[in-house]
Amino acid sequence: MHRSRKHRIIAGVCGGVAERYRMRPTTVRLLALLSCIIPGPQFVIYLIMWLVIPKAPKRAARYHTVGARRF
Repeated sequence: MHRSRKHRIIAGVCGGVAERYRMRPTTVRLLALLSCIIPGPQFVIYLIMWLVIPKAPKRAARYHTVGARRF
């Protein structure tokens, strides 16, 4: 998993999750935003993911990669 360079608003975390699970980035962002209504450590988890998940390589921004195959 990588932070997205293409679908990035703040750090690319939601975009990276969307690319990994073949979802729309907007859907993941809305789910993340709605999860903040429920009490819990969502914001802290986002910050940890920002720090832990590496940024996608520059060449990966051109391709949507799934496993070893490129589309």
